[in-house]
Amino acid sequence: MAGANADTYVVIAAFNEGKVIRGVVAEVAAAGYSVIVVDDGSPDDTATAARMADVTVIRHPINLGQGASLQTGIDYALRRKAKYIVTFDADGQHSVEDIPDLIAALTHADIALGSRFLGKDAIGVGARRKALLRTATLVSNKLSGLELTDAHCGLRAFRAAVAPQLRITQDRMAHASELLRKIQRSRLRVIEVAVTIKYTEHSKQKGQGGFQAIRILFDYFFRPS
Repeated sequence: MAGANADTYVVIAAFNEGKVIRGVVAEVAAAGYSVIVVDDGSPDDTATAARMADVTVIRHPINLGQGASLQTGIDYALRRKAKYIVTFDADGQHSVEDIPDLIAALTHADIALGSRFLGKDAIGVGARRKALLRTATLVSNKLSGLELTDAHCGLRAFRAAVAPQLRITQDRMAHASELLRKIQRSRLRVIEVAVTIKYTEHSKQKGQGGFQAIRILFDYFFRPS
């Protein structure tokens, strides 16, 4: 049965998230959103754990990267006539309660970017990690021409109508910087929205945080796509 928010498609790119993905997907689906999980060739049981009623699971036969997985999910959402598209992490860092604020912000914008530094908490983030994230944001702003408080938060929402202008060609983590460049060049209306990020032991083990943001920038500017 379609939920009350069924015209909003939440795309979750997942790799080796079998331990946590079911809880993440269940929470988003319970809020009435249309959920698309793209399992990026995980050798564990990610795809099996994500399967439940009214959730679409797409599986890449081999690992292609987060950027490629998000684009696979976005393409599917567009074919399903989505109105809004949200990107949402699979590791439990994001809160489904933030999605309505992101969607509401699209009344006055084309894309709403989540920010860890606009008044809500970054739960479990240490001073060192926070400093690295802020440094990465300063560098990203310089390179992209945007003025953001948080350059690489994976929780974001955009109107489906602007998706062609945001098409991801960087298959791996550099897609985050690529999106900022495309926002700037396309002159899309962008707004930041305060979100809560929960740094769990699981997400820390996967290398999420400040060092990841630095690596994203390196991948985009110094490695071929």
